[in-house]
Order: sequence, then structure tokens, then C-alpha cells
Amino acid sequence: MPFSSVGAPKSSLDTPALIVDLDRLESNIAAIAGACRAAGIAWRPHIKAVKIPAIAHKTLAAGAIGVTCAKLAEAEIMAAAGIRDILLGNQIVPPQKIARLVRLRRHADVIVAVDDPLNVDALGAAAAAAGVRLRVVVEMDIGIRRAGVRDPAAALALAKHVAGHASLDFCGFMGWEGHATGLTDLDAKQRAVTEAVGTILAAAKACREAGLDVRIVSCGGTGTLHQTLRVPGVTEIEAGGGMFSDMRYTTKLGLDLPPSLTVLTGVVSRPLPTRIICDGGRKSISGDYAMPHPLGLGRIAEIRLSAEHTSIDLEQPSATPRLGEHVEFVVGYSDTTTHLHDVMYGVRDGIVEVEWPLLTRGKTS
Repeated sequence: MPFSSVGAPKSSLDTPALIVDLDRLESNIAAIAGACRAAGIAWRPHIKAVKIPAIAHKTLAAGAIGVTCAKLAEAEIMAAAGIRDILLGNQIVPPQKIARLVRLRRHADVIVAVDDPLNVDALGAAAAAAGVRLRVVVEMDIGIRRAGVRDPAAALALAKHVAGHASLDFCGFMGWEGHATGLTDLDAKQRAVTEAVGTILAAAKACREAGLDVRIVSCGGTGTLHQTLRVPGVTEIEAGGGMFSDMRYTTKLGLDLPPSLTVLTGVVSRPLPTRIICDGGRKSISGDYAMPHPLGLGRIAEIRLSAEHTSIDLEQPSATPRLGEHVEFVVGYSDTTTHLHDVMYGVRDGIVEVEWPLLTRGKTS
């Protein structure tokens, strides 16, 4: 970022450039916050794609109760930016990370997920030695086949184990019904989400009957947002990527929010009237879960990503765009695109309004 582009037209940006349409971003934030509010469920957006504390603060201003982070380093940066209520939707296991976690607890009211009693014991000992009390949720595997305990009985046993540590505050459960995201039949999707989340609710019921206080039932990503909001007993939703939306969410997962995140590229070659070569490839535009979509072109025959280029083959010859002009792509999948960039340019009415460094980029520890 050698000089500020604030106040300059979007077209003056060097390419490839990661751009967010501020009007759409703010509208999407308001829509998700409003949907959660209408359902009586709190919003705790996941910021693994967002990576920018200033955008996280926009969600808080819209009514979010806090944020969800994938990694401890993300949580540290969010806490340094003044965000207090942070869910770490991950297990913190190595001793050096546990030491960082209990230090972070002095600066933020962080919640950590667990799925193993040995990890619980390590967290409890470290928190006691540091003189802090750490909020803990038990993670459940409700269909995604990743981390988490598998059934309500095991969840209850682990919750009791957490509650047995004076330095730990058992506060509930988290899970992710990600296996249901790709279902296209909405009735079947609702049934799958309701069944999956029902496993957590059964564990919560067992805990309450055993005298444990369950304050958090956290689940629901962008791909299951509308279905999870309809499940009674959920206390908070973690959907975050919907504020950007993207080709995966809108074309594969049925999200009804307009994409706000794009990558602006420059045309560096027109070797054929049907072929456009742009200066952004896999190093700046992800194509893993869905391909990026170029705006303002005719019918596309094929798009190919290489390391430094995107090749677009048109169905019909066209003289435009010309060499040196721009092609802007709706991002294929925001989670695996934002981390490729150092800066996100916030644009309103075609003018750069803000430059945001992606402060959690590379923060994978």
C-alpha cells in the first residue's frame, strides 16, 4: 500500500485489487442482524473470511453480541481492536497456545471449545495458575465429521467434567451442521438441520436436568442461516460469510443476499476475439468451492485460473474489454480469497472510501 487511494475512483486502483461494495456490505449486515433479531436469536458472526476488525465493529453496531474466530491469533487481534466477547470455535491444545489463551482472557471474555477431558484438565490448570476464569463450550459433531463429541451422553459427561473445574465456566455447546449446506430441497434441508441441531438440544436438555446451566447453543453458518433460525432452542448464530456473499453462497447454497466482495483485474492480453486474459489468478482469486464470475461480459464458454492469470473464453467474439481495461469478478468463495490480499478497498458510488488492511491475514496459529 505505497500511497492512499481514498477519494480516488475505483478504476484507478492497481490490479488485482480486493474490493467491497460498502452499500451492499452494510445492507447485508443489516439483513442478517435483522433476521436474527426477528427470530429472537443472538448473532455472533464468524470472521474467518472478514479478517478486518473495522468490519467486525460494523456487525457489533448492527446488533451482534460478539464474534467467532477460527484461530487464537485471530482472537488476539480482534481483542486488541477492542472486541470483548469472542468465541474460539476450535480446540486450543498445545501448552504454548493454552498459555496465550489464558493471557488473552485478561483482555477479552473469550470462550473456548473442548471435546476431550485431557484438554479440559490442561485448560483448567492453566486458568487456575493465571488466576482467571475461562468460559468453555463443549463442541459436538452433529454431522460434519470433524471435531466434537458424538452423542448427548458423552456431551453431558464432558460438560460435568468442565463444571468440576473451579477455574472453568461451562456455558453450553457449539456445533456446525455443515453437512446440510448443499441440500437443494429446502424441506429436506430444514429436516437435516433440525435433526442435527436437535443433537445439541438433547445434550442441553440433559445438562439442565443434571443441574448444569446451559446459556449458549451456538451453531448455524451462512449456508444454513435460514434453516437454523427456525430451530427453537438455538441461542446464537455464527453465520459470517453472508455479509460478503459470493458465488458459492448465491449459486450453490441458496443465499438471497447480493454479493458485496469482488476482485478488480486488468486485461493484459486479447490473443483471440473470444479470449480475455486478466492479471489475477489463483494467487488473488480463489476457485476452489466456486469459480469467480466476471461482471459485464457476454456469455462465457469457459473460465480457467492459473497462478497469475484468469483466462476467459467468450461464446461470441467481442472487441471489448480492450487491452488495459478492467474485468471485475464476483468472488467465488470469500473464505479462501480474502487471505490472498493485504488490503481491502471499501468503495461507495465508485469512489474508494476506505482502505482496510486484512489484519488477521496469515494468523493461522
